[in-house]
Amino acid sequence: QGIRARILETLVMLILLALLILGIVWVASALIDNDAASMESLYDLWEFYLPYLYSCISLMGCLLLLLCTPVGLSRMFTVMGQLLVKPTILEDLDEQMYIITLEEEAIQRRLNGVSSAVEYQTVELERELEKVKSKKTNLERRKKASAWERNLVYPAVMILLLIETSISVLLVALNILYLLVDETAMPKGSGGPGIGNASLSTFGFVGAALEIILIFYLMVSSVVGFYSLRFFENFTPRKDDTTMTKIIGNCVSILVLSSALPVMSRTLGITRFDLLGDFGRFNWLGNFYIVLSYNLLFAIMTTLCLVRKFTSAVREELLKALGLDKLHLSNNPRDSEAKPSVNGHQKTL
Repeated sequence: QGIRARILETLVMLILLALLILGIVWVASALIDNDAASMESLYDLWEFYLPYLYSCISLMGCLLLLLCTPVGLSRMFTVMGQLLVKPTILEDLDEQMYIITLEEEAIQRRLNGVSSAVEYQTVELERELEKVKSKKTNLERRKKASAWERNLVYPAVMILLLIETSISVLLVALNILYLLVDETAMPKGSGGPGIGNASLSTFGFVGAALEIILIFYLMVSSVVGFYSLRFFENFTPRKDDTTMTKIIGNCVSILVLSSALPVMSRTLGITRFDLLGDFGRFNWLGNFYIVLSYNLLFAIMTTLCLVRKFTSAVREELLKALGLDKLHLSNNPRDSEAKPSVNGHQKTL
């Protein structure tokens, strides 16, 4: 929409077309000419420049994973808490359902009384009504859930996530010790045994299965952490509201993360499987200080994110006890409104 977007699109297409024509002419001239220098330039392009470019892209992906994965490991607890049904401890679901029903009816009456000419008020009330309906749906789901689903599945999943995260941090800590005492722990030039000749894990099949589970867990955590970062929040796809530019950006980001995941797993010592193909040719994987710094930063950032996650409730209670919670003002004015309870008293929802 608009002339500016069309001008930018035309410029980008012209630049891409010029690069394409330049590449075609370069390859064609090198193939047609029988000059040794031309063939050597093609050989350098295939053997040096393209792997070097791929190495730079993989390094950028590893740095991005260094930011996303620790955040995703702590964010996974919140995500699974939203997907699963939490135990009802010291909660009255019937009272909450009654409050939500009253609020829904009040917003519906306000929506019916607002004139259609006041469009902004109608849109705002419709958004509030959607939020209340969503809360009501969640409460209905929690109310209909069985006792096994509430009291067994949720704690089991949380304990499993905590165990996987703890094992990942422990493996990274052990890999730091290996890097300090053994040169073969470096991800480049390890020259491990071939596939099928020997077990890559000390614990055999169980250890290999654990490594696979941890790698998939890190993959999911990195994607969750990527969309949890403030800088990439606008990249989150939404139904019927995702432009082609966002789709392309999401594809590029996922490709960069996926190409860097094997390198990160080997660098952190999650797996001892040797990097095959162009992955093992990255020059920066042979730098001891880069690899050691990467492991240290990952362990420290993951530990800090987990400590902040699990101490947030204690920190909030301390702020309430000291009376400092009143300093944090809410951005939504409706958060401070009092809601009528069943017994006639005022309760904040």
